[in-house]
Amino acid sequence: MSEAEKATDNGWRGSKELWLDAAYQVLLESGVDNVRILTLAKRLKLSRTSFYWFFKDRDALLEDLLRLWQEKNTASLLRQAQAYAHTLAEATLNLFDCWLDPAIFDSQFEHAVRSWGIQSQKVSQAVNEADQLRLNAIKAMFIRFGCAPLEADVRSRALYLTQIGYISMNTTEDLATRMRRVPAYAGIFSGVYPHATELARFHRRHDFDG
Repeated sequence: MSEAEKATDNGWRGSKELWLDAAYQVLLESGVDNVRILTLAKRLKLSRTSFYWFFKDRDALLEDLLRLWQEKNTASLLRQAQAYAHTLAEATLNLFDCWLDPAIFDSQFEHAVRSWGIQSQKVSQAVNEADQLRLNAIKAMFIRFGCAPLEADVRSRALYLTQIGYISMNTTEDLATRMRRVPAYAGIFSGVYPHATELARFHRRHDFDG
């Protein structure tokens, strides 16, 4: 089949990414129980049989959806924890980027997957493994800046579990409120308050003129 024929074919049946994105949207809107082939087909205005060009079955779709969450949220958090920083406060602000930029860390996706984990042992295990990877990365960040292992462990847990609590409770704050709290959060979690220049860079990253 030529590339042109493939493009035409995908235009008729959709694409794997299109089906996966629809599954993501439904998961966020109404939970995993509603991520059904017929539901997605109606949403996309495609035939149900089109789905099987891209996925073996619903389980295969759900596996890809879980993989997307791992690549989106866990991988991004690990990158932020390992990102260059001159000070521990700046490193902490790098992590805070996750909580403010959905392009880096999708909190709605996180909440939906954690809710899904209540129903699925496999997903619950994946969530537990992700939590440990993330905690290890944050702990390593603190150790990199001179914290003793036990202190690094406690600080990483305080930082991470606080944010997961925000997500699990669907806590919302406007940007100004969040930004006012950032210096104190950074100081409490890391033991070092960010300098004005570090905060200014952080504000610019999030288009905040405080």
